Amino acid sequence: MVDSHSNGHANGHSHDGHGHDEHGHKPDHIEVRVLRQDGPGQPSYWERHSVKYEADMNVISVLQRIAANAKNAEGKHVAPVAWDCNCLEEVCGACTMVINGKVRQACSALVDKLLSDNPAEIELQPMTKFPVVRDLAVDRTRLFSALSRVKAWVPVDGYYDMGAGPRYPAEDQETAYPLSQCMSCGCCVEACPQYTKVELERIEGETEEAYNARCKADYDRAFVGPHAISQAMLFNQHPTGKNIAGERLDALTAEGGLQVCGNAQNCVAVCPKLIPLTTSIARAGRATTLHVLKKWFGA
Repeated sequence: MVDSHSNGHANGHSHDGHGHDEHGHKPDHIEVRVLRQDGPGQPSYWERHSVKYEADMNVISVLQRIAANAKNAEGKHVAPVAWDCNCLEEVCGACTMVINGKVRQACSALVDKLLSDNPAEIELQPMTKFPVVRDLAVDRTRLFSALSRVKAWVPVDGYYDMGAGPRYPAEDQETAYPLSQCMSCGCCVEACPQYTKVELERIEGETEEAYNARCKADYDRAFVGPHAISQAMLFNQHPTGKNIAGERLDALTAEGGLQVCGNAQNCVAVCPKLIPLTTSIARAGRATTLHVLKKWFGA
């Protein structure tokens, strides 16, 4: 979308209190442009806000100030911008959005750094690969559905004390730990060109159960995404989790599985936890190939 508003700054520097100038002076106010949407399936529109600058702000701080003010840059009363957040420590993955054209966590997006990169404004958009619930909040059901497809958990037959479990070699722990840091934030799938948006409209008279079943069927045919592939490799390496390794590999060779990956490597470039996703994908490619060959030859 093209915004008709001109910021009037030459060479990306500000001299009117909106953004850092070439001398590093702090601005009086921050110009924020938000792509809003009033509900699922509704048209989107840009809205400008002006927020008083404070030291050590992050994007969540900016959104909180916008919500408290409840007015746009023209002074018109508007509904507060909706967004998701929880831990504010880049642990939960809830606050993912597209900030200045890059998918990332809002809680760790520092305003001073954003303004140094783009003094004119901060631009906020929802992720494009998931249906918008409202404004910057999206429905990530498909993201979690993919984890169910690959059975990203350790199966147990009870929670009573069964004594010490299998030993977990230190070298395996070193491989597994980075993969275990995945917070299901969705950054990797937002950047992935093979992960395309799936959004279904509810049919008139359709029950909630029927609609959810239709959504799940479409999710199960679509690409699982790099996060799910990596988690399948994590649990296939676990001493107990590998008991159902074959079932996970079956999921990765089914429709929408590993074969959809185009090796763009965008996922690993945007992961906030620096998870070696492409290494997991390579390991999955080898594991699924051996798995299929063994099935063919009855091994």
